[in-house]
Amino acid sequence: MEFKVENGDGIDSWKEVTLVYSAALRQMETKMQILNDEFQHVHQYNPIEHIKARIKTPESIVKKLKRYGQESTIDNMVKYINDIAGIRIICSFTSDIYRIADMIRDQKDIRVIAVKDYITYPKASGYKSYHMIVSIPVYLSDRTVDTKVEIQIRTVAMDFWASLEHKIHYKFEGDAPENIKNELVECARMVSDLDARMLSLNEEILAISKKQEEEKRQNA
Repeated sequence: MEFKVENGDGIDSWKEVTLVYSAALRQMETKMQILNDEFQHVHQYNPIEHIKARIKTPESIVKKLKRYGQESTIDNMVKYINDIAGIRIICSFTSDIYRIADMIRDQKDIRVIAVKDYITYPKASGYKSYHMIVSIPVYLSDRTVDTKVEIQIRTVAMDFWASLEHKIHYKFEGDAPENIKNELVECARMVSDLDARMLSLNEEILAISKKQEEEKRQNA
C-alpha cells in the first residue's frame, strides 16, 4: 500500500509517518506510566490497569480517506485522520477515567484538540468510552513535528464490551441481526451497572480503611 507523496506538515514519506507517530505513542505511554507511578507514590493507588497502543494500518487509513472523499496522500492522512496513532488506557473505576483525563490536560506540552465523552453520553449501541484527540510535539534532529494521538480511556468492563462489539461489527460487516444488537445494548446496561456497583464498593472500602486508620491514631 503506497501513498502519494506531497510536502505538508513536515512529513513526506510513509516511513517517516511511522517514525513520527510511533515516537508520539512512546512519549504518551511514558507520560502515562510516570503519572501512574507518581499517583501510586502520593496516593498509594494506581488508576491505570494497563495501556494498549497501536499505529493504524495503511489499509485502514486508505479506507477512511475514501469514506471522507479524500485522495490517499500523506498530506490528507495527516490532516484528516486523527487516530493514526492510538492509545487506550484501561482503568478500574469510572472515577479514574476523568482523573486520568485531567492529568493529561495538565501536561504542559500536550494540546487537547477535541473531546468526546461517551461515558456521559453513550452511543445508541451502548458504547461507552472517553475519547481525546491531542497533539504532542515529536522532536526530530532538524525540527519539531506536532503529532496527533487519539486517546481512549475506559474501564476494564467497558473495554471487554467494546472488544466484543468490535468483533460482532466486523463479523456482520456493520449489519448485525436486531436480536444481537438488542442483546449488546442490554449487556451495555449490565456493564454500566457493574461499574457503578464496583465504584460504590471501592468507595465503601476506602471509607472503612480511613476510619480504621483514624481509630489507630487515636488509640496510639
